[in-house]
Amino acid sequence: QVQLVESGGGLVQAGGSLRLSCAASGSTSGINAMGWYRQAPGKQRELVAAISSGGSTNYADSVKGRFTISRDNAKNTVYLQMNSLKPEDTAVYYCHANGKVVATLSVDYWGQGTQVTVAS
Repeated sequence: QVQLVESGGGLVQAGGSLRLSCAASGSTSGINAMGWYRQAPGKQRELVAAISSGGSTNYADSVKGRFTISRDNAKNTVYLQMNSLKPEDTAVYYCHANGKVVATLSVDYWGQGTQVTVAS
């Protein structure tokens, strides 16, 4: 069992910054990729950024150059530094991890979500 606990969301003005954190606990040894998704009202959940255990990253086009994902494997924690925030970044942000539980089964873990609101 893996639990993901997020922190760092809040209300900011356009152009401001936030740093989200997600700490994984439990049976974390099988975790491979981790990432951040977001879901705005009336929209599907979308991938924002992802990072592998080796540090390779990818980003949604809408956040490239503004957001940075990083990972501290020793602390089982992933971060999302969000700069130059725009009102369209407003969403609930969810931490995600994919982990191998047995030889033929991988599962997806999700955090509870943290609200990010960017005021214009």
